[in-house]
Amino acid sequence: MPRMLLLPPTPLSVPLAPFRAALRLCRTAPGTYIWLGVLFLTTVVLHHMDPALTDDFLRRRSTNIHHLSEHPVRVLVTSALWLDGGTWRTWLLYAVLYSVFHAPAERRLGTLRWLAVVAAAHIGATYLGEGVLGWAIRHGIAEPESVNTLDVGVSYALAGVVAVLTYRIPSPWRYVYLFGVVTFYALPLVNGRTFTDIGHFSAVLIGLACYPLTRNPGPRRLRTSRTRRAVPPRTPAP
Repeated sequence: MPRMLLLPPTPLSVPLAPFRAALRLCRTAPGTYIWLGVLFLTTVVLHHMDPALTDDFLRRRSTNIHHLSEHPVRVLVTSALWLDGGTWRTWLLYAVLYSVFHAPAERRLGTLRWLAVVAAAHIGATYLGEGVLGWAIRHGIAEPESVNTLDVGVSYALAGVVAVLTYRIPSPWRYVYLFGVVTFYALPLVNGRTFTDIGHFSAVLIGLACYPLTRNPGPRRLRTSRTRRAVPPRTPAP
């Protein structure tokens, strides 16, 4: 009977190149992909939540007029950690948008300046949109129940970053890009004029106003009061 040679089982080889490439990509824009990772986790939470409780859960984290008047800091932070709807399709869409707009902006501006644009657009557009809604409630244009409207998401910050990227595009394509951005966010104002449409367009204007953050400081040069001259080496006396 012939002998059979039994070889020890070899572990499955997992290709690590894609994971390393993804890790290198995330390191180039850490703020963008950490934020996207948090949105992934909160989407998982909403996916496993009872649909009957989802609206009430998100409303407690909403930047509506009622919450902004009582807990502004808390809702401004928490509202940017959840996606309205909480579906995988929504998260995948934002994963693409974050990679196309947020990541290049963070790489070109730096994380701190990118974060400043994000915060300015998110906070400024929220207050402007809710301020217009409050004015409409006081004048009988909107229902009084609108003070508790559901308003969560990251679209205001995205609109501000989309706008600020205008200054990083060379001419003449910069003006083509700017025209497309303004048109995209201005058309809903003509058709709907909701407080969300006002917030998005306000975020674009805030992003454009962040031009000083896009200017790269020149390299610092050390200035001296005296000019140094090269001294020839001394030759020993004979």
